[in-house]
Amino acid sequence: MTAAGGLPELDPVIHAQARLRVVTALSTLREGDQISFPGLKDILGMTAGNLSVHLSKLEAAEYVEISKTHRGRTPVTYVALTRRGRLAFDDYMVAIRALLDTAGARPPASPDPSDPGA
Repeated sequence: MTAAGGLPELDPVIHAQARLRVVTALSTLREGDQISFPGLKDILGMTAGNLSVHLSKLEAAEYVEISKTHRGRTPVTYVALTRRGRLAFDDYMVAIRALLDTAGARPPASPDPSDPGA
């Protein structure tokens, strides 16, 4: 998707720093694999509350799937990146690369004549 001015539009669900970190971490899993909530929390160095808030937003967008089960009598929560989330992340990476490429395509700024190092 392209925003006004021809620059690529970045997915606002993924673009928030914490959610970008979550999706990036989950994208390293093979499709269909999942990670426990505490494992993801530890990898990201986030608090449980902060991670929960961001996972809720990603789940509402159908980018992650959260499943709750029990291991014996202990409840366990697992998180996985959905196919839709994986595709959204792929699109996000394409958009961010295109955005960065436009920055690299600009001609270099003219030297500032008042700069003694120019």
